[in-house]
Amino acid sequence: MTALTELPQVAECSIDGCGYNHEHGCHAGAVTIAGTSGDAACATFIPLSEKGGLDKVVAHVGACQRGECIHNDHLECAAPSIRVGAGASSDDHADCLTFATA
Repeated sequence: MTALTELPQVAECSIDGCGYNHEHGCHAGAVTIAGTSGDAACATFIPLSEKGGLDKVVAHVGACQRGECIHNDHLECAAPSIRVGAGASSDDHADCLTFATA
């Protein structure tokens, strides 16, 4: 198992409507990247105006379910960090913008 300090950080989240995104970034303990083929949705996204999560935290990537991503190594993200933001289609709430296929 990878130690929390070794997991990639969520370096940026530009989704204002997420309950975990405060003024200084994502405050979830860890995020899960899910979605469907060709898409990498942030499954931790919660569209609430009430803010949650931990006060003093920089979120990490706890799990990645996108097996086709070049950063995926045994369902863990191996990127140095990730960025979360609006997806390509209008119905996407939050996507991993670091997602890439070979």
